[in-house]
Amino acid sequence: MDTHKNSATILQTKQHFEILDGLRGVASLAVVVFHFMEWVYPDASRNFIGHGFLAVDFFFCLSGFVIAYAYDDRIAKMGILEFFKSRVIRLHPLVIAGSVLGLLAFLFDPFGGDPGLFSTGKIILLFVCSALLIPFPVMGDRGFNLFGLNAPSWSLFWEYVANIVYAFVLYKIKRVYLILLTIISAVAICFVCYRSGNLLGGWSGPTFWEGCARISYSFLAGLLIYRSNRIIKNKLGFIGLAILLSLAFIMPFSNWNWLSEALVVLFYFPLLIALGAGAALKPGLKKVCVFSGKISYPLYMTHYAALWMFGNYYTNHKPGGTELTFVIIGGIILLVGFAYLVMVVFDIPVRKYLNDKRNERLARQKAVL
Repeated sequence: MDTHKNSATILQTKQHFEILDGLRGVASLAVVVFHFMEWVYPDASRNFIGHGFLAVDFFFCLSGFVIAYAYDDRIAKMGILEFFKSRVIRLHPLVIAGSVLGLLAFLFDPFGGDPGLFSTGKIILLFVCSALLIPFPVMGDRGFNLFGLNAPSWSLFWEYVANIVYAFVLYKIKRVYLILLTIISAVAICFVCYRSGNLLGGWSGPTFWEGCARISYSFLAGLLIYRSNRIIKNKLGFIGLAILLSLAFIMPFSNWNWLSEALVVLFYFPLLIALGAGAALKPGLKKVCVFSGKISYPLYMTHYAALWMFGNYYTNHKPGGTELTFVIIGGIILLVGFAYLVMVVFDIPVRKYLNDKRNERLARQKAVL
């Protein structure tokens, strides 16, 4: 009965931390640029944004903070099932959209690729697994990605895992145990980084468990920041924090790379979350941050279909510097525009429809009671 009485409360949206929303957009754009540049410079040490993949760790930490802020005080009232429904409605439409786009790009890539290497049955299975976030690392020509049709989905798989663990365990765990789990996860991060030389893993079958280490520490750190009230008041603003975040992605490589990446994830990103939550936002930048936050997830989940086509174009045609520069800059602009289109035409309407249906059902149940 409590669940239905609190239906209006549990489904309302809390206010956003606009600067953190803006930083999410900066991180998403960094991922797109990194994915373009890793085709051009397979040797990450020559890539000016060679640490752009660390944006995923920033996403994980931000997710832990936001989940704690949004649900810690209401998940017990709303119930685990409604929590899962909220997360699926928020995340899964774009998982499906990214899978559809990845399938179309795979089948109709004008620059190469060979879908004939796979039977129709296997292609269907690839798509179903991608749409349902079931890891299926069988595409050798795509580095045995967990999700060959839409590579970034690997992080959404772990996001769902983190949400499940949060709902059943983490939301009610005592702070001392949360700190202990965070320390254990920090040790795992250091081990992974030292063994591999970097924190790039998690996206492929052979590096599957590295993804577990990455989500474990960063998500727990985000929870801990919120529950410890480690919000640091400051005047850095969105621009200052965006610059500080970008520095993590463009830091130089060295023989101590494994340590520098670990330190960024263990300390620097949690610090930026704490600063972002406490920073003051100038009114003129509010619209920029709001747009940046809204476009970040659609951009992240829809861009990689084009990256496989770009990779085949670059491999087969070897464009010169000027042409390549125009293609990459133009591609980034087009991908942002396309992500906005997907958001407006598909993601927002679908989520609104699903939420409206859920609200209608809860209202009927409340009326009966």
